[in-house]
Order: sequence, then C-alpha cells, then structure tokens
Amino acid sequence: MEESFETPERDAAPVQGIGTAAETGREAMALAHEAIHETVARVLGAQAKRGLLLDVPTGEGALAARLLRANFDVHCCDLYPEIFRLSKVEIKSGDLSGTLPYTDESFDFITCVEGLEHIENPHQAIREFSRLLGAGGQLIVTVPNILNIEERVKWLLHGYTSHFKPLSREAVACVRRQLGAMEEVALHINPISYAELRYTLEKYNFRIERLYRDKPKRHLWLYWPLVAAIRLLARFTPAHKQRERWTRELQSDEILLGGNTLIVHAVKQPGI
Repeated sequence: MEESFETPERDAAPVQGIGTAAETGREAMALAHEAIHETVARVLGAQAKRGLLLDVPTGEGALAARLLRANFDVHCCDLYPEIFRLSKVEIKSGDLSGTLPYTDESFDFITCVEGLEHIENPHQAIREFSRLLGAGGQLIVTVPNILNIEERVKWLLHGYTSHFKPLSREAVACVRRQLGAMEEVALHINPISYAELRYTLEKYNFRIERLYRDKPKRHLWLYWPLVAAIRLLARFTPAHKQRERWTRELQSDEILLGGNTLIVHAVKQPGI
C-alpha cells in the first residue's frame, strides 16, 4: 500500500451552497468545520471522472451543495432527512448502523463526514459502503483525530480527549434540551483511532490512498520535544514491527501533528 502524508492547500474561497429549498429561508449550513468540506471537495474535484455520489450523513446538505457544483450526481441520506435544505436533490432516510436504502454497487463515490463517531456500529457502516461501491469506487471518510499529540497528552492528563468527553447524565440532558430526539447529531459515542479505522477498511476490501488533515492545530510547537522523543523511540523498533504496527502512519504529520479531524481517502478493491 502506498500512502503520502501531505496536507493539501486550501481553496482560495469557500464554495457556496446551491439548490436551497425556497421554504427553508436560508442555505444549508455546514455541521462540520469548513476546512473539512474544503479538503473533501478538493480531493474529489481532482478526480478524472465524475459519477454517482452518496453523501451520508448529509445533515443540511452543505457538502452536497459543493459537490453538485463540482458536477457530481449527488444523492443524500441521513437519519434525520427533515433537516435537509436542498431542493431537487434526492434525500432518503437511513441509519449508518443498519442497512442503507440502496441496491448493491449503486455508487461511484461515497462521502461520510462526521458520521462514524456518532453511531453504535462503525463496522456496519463501512460494510455498507463496501456493498454500495463497485470495484474502483472511492470513499472519503472522516473521524476525530484522537491520536494527534495534543489529544494524546489530554488523554494522559484527563482520561479523555477533546471530542470524547464523558457523557454524564447531565451532559446528555443538556444536549437533549437543545436537540430533543436528535441527540445523535451532537453526541460522540465511538472514538475511532486510525488503527481501528484502517483495520476495518481493509477488512471490507478498501485500500487507503492517502491521509489528510483538516487544518494544522495552533501551538503545536509546544509539543515538539515530545514529538521528537516519540519519533526517536520508534527508531529502536525493529523494521518488521514498524510495518506490522503502522508506525510510519501513526507518526505522520497527518496523525501525530494532525488537526482535529483525520480525513481518509480509500478505494474499493475487487473481490468482495
């Protein structure tokens, strides 16, 4: 498997949403950070061909609007389709922890931004992505980066990371007061590291093409001595163990020095 670990440059300006339903009163709002949408749109925009694309979970449809502008044939799916704001775009109700309402090999591309950490069974979601993509189909999936150096230190000091704080009854009650029955939109219940994500992708016959970060974190220079110590320690690990344990990837800039979100571009392989 070949992987490069460069950070893409940002677009000069964000792409505005299109196709807004007249009755909504406003354009679709991005529920993920703008830098994530910019990176996903850039990766897909660089592809030689367009095709059928599933955006799940789609939220209000902000990423779908970008991809429509890039000439993809976009279809959308979400646990709460009632919040979707784009007109003339197909939207279906679907649960990532279950079976999505599409036939086998229906799509050429799938985007799953800010989804896996909200559900009980990320393995089922990736199994579904494999079912819905034919050989050569492309998947872009994002997860909170719980292995960057800042989050590793927070875990050591506090026992939890920024994106996966304890879900006490008080914390859950606060979310329910704001969102009612749609608490899944806000609750991060499943911390997924790069190692678990890669294992699951490979299990369902995906090959990782490249890793990206949303944007660099501020004040990372404070952690440089610790980063240097981690990378130095790895040099004493035998080469075969480094390969088995994905040491190079885990210490890459995209993970160890990554931002809040890890963005993974993967391709479905033949044979499943």
